[in-house]
Amino acid sequence: MWNYEKRLQYPVNITQTNPQIAQVIISQFGGPDGELSASMRYLSQRYTMPYREVAGLLTDIGTEAPKMFQVDTLLISFFNSNHFFAF
Repeated sequence: MWNYEKRLQYPVNITQTNPQIAQVIISQFGGPDGELSASMRYLSQRYTMPYREVAGLLTDIGTEAPKMFQVDTLLISFFNSNHFFAF
């Protein structure tokens, strides 16, 4: 269903640590507006949707949202690391 390519869409060049930005990114995981909450909402609304096409769309969105966890954790490790990255 999904084709996964392990590459970044845009070049990344992080030259200094920034724990404040990492903290903001961590806040995107939880809470009412976080990625995990959004994914669970999409997947749970799927079961009450009367239209199959829309239910399928909610499933696609709900399964795509957790991929953002990888992006978030990558950025958090970049901003908290003493090693600098350029991709």
